Amino acid sequence: MSIEAVKKHYDENAVQEWERLENHPFEFLFTTHMMDQYIQSGDTILDIGGGPGRYSIYYAKKHCGVTLVDLSSGNIALAKEKASESHVNIQMHVGNCLDLDTMALGTYDHVFLMGPLYHLTDAADRERAVELALKHLKPGGIFYCSFILDFAGLIYDLKYGPGFLPNELKNPLTAKLIDSIVTGTGYTGPAFTSACFFNQRQIEPFMQQFPLEKLHLFGQEGILALKENELKTFPKEEYDLWIETAKKFLDLPEFLALSEHAMYIGRKR
Repeated sequence: MSIEAVKKHYDENAVQEWERLENHPFEFLFTTHMMDQYIQSGDTILDIGGGPGRYSIYYAKKHCGVTLVDLSSGNIALAKEKASESHVNIQMHVGNCLDLDTMALGTYDHVFLMGPLYHLTDAADRERAVELALKHLKPGGIFYCSFILDFAGLIYDLKYGPGFLPNELKNPLTAKLIDSIVTGTGYTGPAFTSACFFNQRQIEPFMQQFPLEKLHLFGQEGILALKENELKTFPKEEYDLWIETAKKFLDLPEFLALSEHAMYIGRKR
């Protein structure tokens, strides 16, 4: 599946991608909780592969200078609409994360790479994406890099079953994915679109090749992904208690596989 197929997927599903973080709120709540420890009003941010701009708009509202780059013209069109509704100014570019050198972007206090590694199925492209992103990060700046974890599909089946896994097991790609979880090797290939799922054991070795000091590696849904549907029905007071309790466990590596997405936060040396 080509990068054009990935672009087409997001062009056709920009609204769905915008609504995803409303329908699945834990990812946004915990990710911004961690990022807010480092991002201050007035900081500059480059959001690479930021989709329709959920994180860009959040930080623009906090008076950060934000530049958003995304492969999908549909995502960027929706981001412009949502930014206008929120009365914030964001610089936006349609472009591939592997073509950042053509955009005259400058350098930033913070760089987000929170989507591209989901879809780059070639290992050299994944390395190149991080290298190019880091060229736009100031020395001492903070880098935020997200991965889809290989257990995410099974979490989805558990969360929305019964009925999902029996059908999934008829697909030979599911057996390949399950084997990748057991062996810790990750999965690349067809999924919701062309996809790269990392095993949690692969993330730190991958990131160690770059000039970064690790600050955090955490699950972006915390410990709550499997109980998402039930928790959304809890009384607000109890829901809020679960959110605050889960925040305490974000940095504990033994809970990483309970999340669908993981984020590495590092400081550029």
